[in-house]
Amino acid sequence: MNLLLNLVWLILGGFIVVIAYLLGGILLCITIIGIPFGIQCFKLAGLALMPFGAEIREKEPPGGPVAVIMNVIWIILPGLELAAFHLVMAALFAITIIGLPIAAQHLKMTRLALLPFGFEARDRVI
Repeated sequence: MNLLLNLVWLILGGFIVVIAYLLGGILLCITIIGIPFGIQCFKLAGLALMPFGAEIREKEPPGGPVAVIMNVIWIILPGLELAAFHLVMAALFAITIIGLPIAAQHLKMTRLALLPFGFEARDRVI
């Protein structure tokens, strides 16, 4: 079921989200200062590629004060805009009953788009 939902996700715009996060990650990794932020973009691209069946967990060990500082910088630069984008997309997909699962995935991505440092997306182990 997750495979089918992931295919529908990619067809209904998820592929564009993946490409955007990958391009952002590549551009950020060009500079040395942007590498940690580029890695977070790649993490978001991985989640955007197959969001169904993934869950967001806190990393072991947690990032601590460095993760807090990096999250603050992330929020100031692209984080608020990315979170707002995912919230708007979730609202648009939630209008129809068929779009509710996709809206739920956009809400899941909102959490990681707002505060990516110290968290990771993992596949669920059944």
